Amino acid sequence: MVTILVGGQWGDEGKGKIIDLLSERADMVIRSQGGNNAGHTVVNAGQEFRFHLIPSGILYPNTTCVIGNGVVLDPRVLLEEMAQVQSRGISTDRLVISDRAHVIMPWHPVLDKLEEEQRGDDRLGTTWRGIGPAYADKIRRIGFRAGDLQKPRFLQKKLGFVLNKIKNPILQELYHVPPLDPEAVLEEYTGYGERLGPYIKDIFPIVQQALARGDRILLEGAQGSMLDLDFGTYPYVTSSSPTAGGALTGSGIPPTAVDLTMGVMKAYTTRVGYGPMPTELVDALGEQIRKIGVEYGTTTGRPRRVGWFDAVVARYSVALNGIRSIALTKLDVLDQLDPIRICTGYLSKGELQAYPMSNISHLKHCEPVYETMPGWRSSIADIRRPEDLPKAARRYIDRLSELCGAPIDIVSVGPSRDQTIWMQGGPSRLSVRQREHEPSHP
Repeated sequence: MVTILVGGQWGDEGKGKIIDLLSERADMVIRSQGGNNAGHTVVNAGQEFRFHLIPSGILYPNTTCVIGNGVVLDPRVLLEEMAQVQSRGISTDRLVISDRAHVIMPWHPVLDKLEEEQRGDDRLGTTWRGIGPAYADKIRRIGFRAGDLQKPRFLQKKLGFVLNKIKNPILQELYHVPPLDPEAVLEEYTGYGERLGPYIKDIFPIVQQALARGDRILLEGAQGSMLDLDFGTYPYVTSSSPTAGGALTGSGIPPTAVDLTMGVMKAYTTRVGYGPMPTELVDALGEQIRKIGVEYGTTTGRPRRVGWFDAVVARYSVALNGIRSIALTKLDVLDQLDPIRICTGYLSKGELQAYPMSNISHLKHCEPVYETMPGWRSSIADIRRPEDLPKAARRYIDRLSELCGAPIDIVSVGPSRDQTIWMQGGPSRLSVRQREHEPSHP
């Protein structure tokens, strides 16, 4: 039984909490793409955890947690995160790292920052974590994989070529910064290999065995569909595919094994960094929502841009990913807003658009078409049953579901895992929907 969880907007939708809710019922959680440029905040048993690389299922003692082949991995950051988790009494014995996952090398963050600075006013707003350069080297076939860390002689030979022949000349001759010492890099990364060695494995047979057993597998995506390298707001996108398709290639799971794709969407819209955002509020109301929703990046701390719910983006994500269930987060942030607006379409060159346009210039200059709904002006943070929601809040949920084209099964009304409303009969309904098209595994 395989469930894919994807972000339906520009990331920061609150996936951490939803992943935590679903991980409790999962046998295996696989992080399938991205790197430590993304973060999931989880509040569990009164404690707040911030995960950048380790799958959120690590909080559950019977869940195997896999860092998949689609991830780019910073060994130093992972070891620090593992130490923090262990210091809070949580074992990392169930953590597995794909030997195919690519490794962020010391030159990647350096080049990330230098290249971003070179862009000037056309900068993309990267996190300077080296994610893009690491993926670029993967495509150029000069990347280092986690399995390479366990082979010192191979590592030394490859460093001699990649660092001395390619990276150091770029650093010195193009950017006029000091070169990196190959011996120092070799010592540092062979050390990482020794410490992470027990966790690095070929995950393909492990995942295939889990599929054959009929285990409950959750694919944990990072970022959001509108940051996809192909279908997002290019070039203001991430360097991987945070879609359902990317989850499959980043984990080695075939499409026929998928039972359910769930999309996480915030009850309004946020975005970090540059690029078009048609519903953005650049006024006092936007600042009010930002403060109430604590809209600051988990990884960078940067303030997020805020806007009304964009049903054009949500509808696009549902169609792109095959989403058949939606988790709606942060509905409580809208408690005191009245009226509330929803973007239902874009006007571009006099034509109404149902989906975001691929032309970035048209998307930047389109006019959002809004419909207005009444607010509920009361706190919903303590509500746990859908029938107890204010009528205006229920109408808002129903309207979003109608506009998105998928049912909203989970509504989050606060950061704690108990601040959750199961809209249609609880978690078991998701399992029923999963079995509607049960694939046969070998």
